[in-house]
Amino acid sequence: MSTLRLPYYTLSPDAYQGFAATKKALEKSSLGKPLVELVYLRVSQINGCAFCLEMHAKALRAGGTADFKIDSLAGWRVSSHYSARERAALAWTESLVAIDRTHAPDEDFAPLREHFTEAEIADLSFAVALMSAFNRLAIGMRQ
Repeated sequence: MSTLRLPYYTLSPDAYQGFAATKKALEKSSLGKPLVELVYLRVSQINGCAFCLEMHAKALRAGGTADFKIDSLAGWRVSSHYSARERAALAWTESLVAIDRTHAPDEDFAPLREHFTEAEIADLSFAVALMSAFNRLAIGMRQ
């Protein structure tokens, strides 16, 4: 493991607290903690953040998510362990993480409307953005 390059959370406490406040708000979302944690884990898988992978897998296990569901997340498209609602969320998650390639197409957005309210779609998008930011900080600063 590398040495922490900079303690970004103490060097920019106001900015970090803004992220923490967003995380707290998402914990109250009607999306539910298991789905939010699943999204956080998938974002962290894509971005390759070892610190966040461990944290979110642990949180899912502590919340009662079955190991087989956590273990098969990277292959969710071919797994039978995910509901249509989760699939819509995961497709949108991948689309937003790879925004430079996908440009968030309608075919990824449209299924969201079948399973989520507009507020939940906003919360889901915030969850993806937040975890992407946390991943970049943790990876960049070698947390």
